[in-house]
Amino acid sequence: MSAMAFQIAATDGAARTGVLRTSRGDIRTPAFMPVGTAATVKALTVDQVRSTGADIILGNTYHLMLRPGPERLERLGGLHRFMRWEGPILTDSGGFQVMSLSGISKVTEEAVTFRSHIDGSRHVLTPERSIEIQADRLGADIVMQLDQCVSWPAEESAAAEAMRLSDRWGRRSKSAFGQRDRQALFGIQQGSTFEHLRRESADRLVEAGFDGYAIGGLAVGEGHEAMCRVLDYAPAQLPADRPRYLMGVGKPVDLVEAVARGVDMFDCVLPTRSGRHGQAWTWSGPVNLKNARFAEDDSPLDEGLDCPASRDYAKAYLHHLVKAEEILGQVLLSWHNIAFFQALTAAMRAAIAEGRFEAFRKDFHARLAGGADRA
Repeated sequence: MSAMAFQIAATDGAARTGVLRTSRGDIRTPAFMPVGTAATVKALTVDQVRSTGADIILGNTYHLMLRPGPERLERLGGLHRFMRWEGPILTDSGGFQVMSLSGISKVTEEAVTFRSHIDGSRHVLTPERSIEIQADRLGADIVMQLDQCVSWPAEESAAAEAMRLSDRWGRRSKSAFGQRDRQALFGIQQGSTFEHLRRESADRLVEAGFDGYAIGGLAVGEGHEAMCRVLDYAPAQLPADRPRYLMGVGKPVDLVEAVARGVDMFDCVLPTRSGRHGQAWTWSGPVNLKNARFAEDDSPLDEGLDCPASRDYAKAYLHHLVKAEEILGQVLLSWHNIAFFQALTAAMRAAIAEGRFEAFRKDFHARLAGGADRA
């Protein structure tokens, strides 16, 4: 019996809304998970993150295993206690870094061996060690299998080899994970942009049996249109009664189009990364607060959002903070962006529940086409 229950409350076309029940609380879907790479959602306190409506956050196994280290985190009470987040946490497996750090890593059947980008020290990450770190040391509620992700464009033979290695690593991950009462394990679909490889991957994952299923290997350079073409078939290849998680995605338009195709969960560093670089996300697209046209704009970013950063500060003030390179500007814009992404997923949940998702989707694209200059 799974430690996690997934209940679909309503569907509208392929879009679905529901709740993922965990021992640490419910996750409303569609859900956007703020990324807490190094035990922090960058620039924000956990209270600020919680105030945006986030039900779950993501932690990064690779970065946490290097600093402060999994054994130290365990001695300090696990990741939840360490960072004061009481809700659910999903940890990635470190597999994405296998790809992104390919210059300092080596993949074999047994493991990935890599050198730390911090001090050059040598580390070995096996599927079993990844599960041990995530489940036993960090105490994650949702644990990801170790996988191999290939960048785009990928040769079919390379994509097939990585997908099949991911399957073997997934089975080893599942064996190491065993049966747990309070934690869940997700498998990861691979196959790049090749439909038959995605189908083979999905079939292998279902045969192995996981609590949930992620769609990996996207948001790696293929672009929005190519991603959508994969999502036209990839989510439907995975079990309808389990959560579907699109890893590393993305821009608001990516979320809307993925939900339209049956995806339930997302994570991305974009909201806080944009905030650190002076960019705010709005219903009409991104706004660059460095732009001189905001120097005397006394209006807030979005007075309709229940977020102080969105509602209580003038764009002129935010512009000043960004231009002056004040830390507060990064904090406020990151806070607003996380709040906006949570508002977007909340709006999608409501639209699906009320049977008007397609109308919401069309209106979203219309507002986007209007441009952020009209925000």
